[in-house]
Amino acid sequence: MEEQSKIYKVTNRFTAVLFIIYLIVLSWILLLKLGVRFSYMENRSVNLIPFGESVISNGKIDVSEIILNVVIFVPLGIYIGLLFDKWVFVKHLLMIFLISALIEGLQYILAIGAFDITDIITNASGGIIGLMIFKATKKAFGNRTKAQRFINLVAAIGTGLIILLLLLLKLEMLPVRYK
Repeated sequence: MEEQSKIYKVTNRFTAVLFIIYLIVLSWILLLKLGVRFSYMENRSVNLIPFGESVISNGKIDVSEIILNVVIFVPLGIYIGLLFDKWVFVKHLLMIFLISALIEGLQYILAIGAFDITDIITNASGGIIGLMIFKATKKAFGNRTKAQRFINLVAAIGTGLIILLLLLLKLEMLPVRYK
C-alpha cells in the first residue's frame, strides 16, 4: 500500500511539473509573443462583441485563429481536471474562465494585445474540451491513476514536441513564419 502511495505522489508531482511547463509555454506564446517584437500592438483595444471584428480578416472570419485558440487551451482543461479532480464541474469551469480572462487582461494591461471576449470564449471552449477529454480518459481506463499515467506520457511527449516546434519557429528553421 505504501508503494502505491509513493507512485501516486510521484505521478501527481510529474503532472504538476508538466502543468507548470504548459503555463510557461502558454505565457511565452500569448504574453511574450514568442519573444518577437510587437510594435504593431501600440494601440490597445477592448472587444466585447463575440466573434465580431476581431476575428475578421480580409472580410472573412479567420477560422484558423479560432481553432488555434481552442486547441491551445485543451491542455489547460486536462490539467485542471487532473490536478483538481475532487472539484465539482462548476469550479473547473470557473477556473478555466478566470485563467482565460486573466491572460486577456494581462495582454491589455501590458499593451501586448487586445482584451477580446471572443478569445475568452474560444479559450474557455478549449479548456472545457480538455476537461471532457480527461473525464472520458478516466472513464475509459476505469481508474484515475492509470488515466493520469497515460495522460502524463502523452503530455510529456507533446510538451517536448511543442517546445521543439516553437524553438524551430523562433529560430526561423521552419518553412512558416510567426507573424
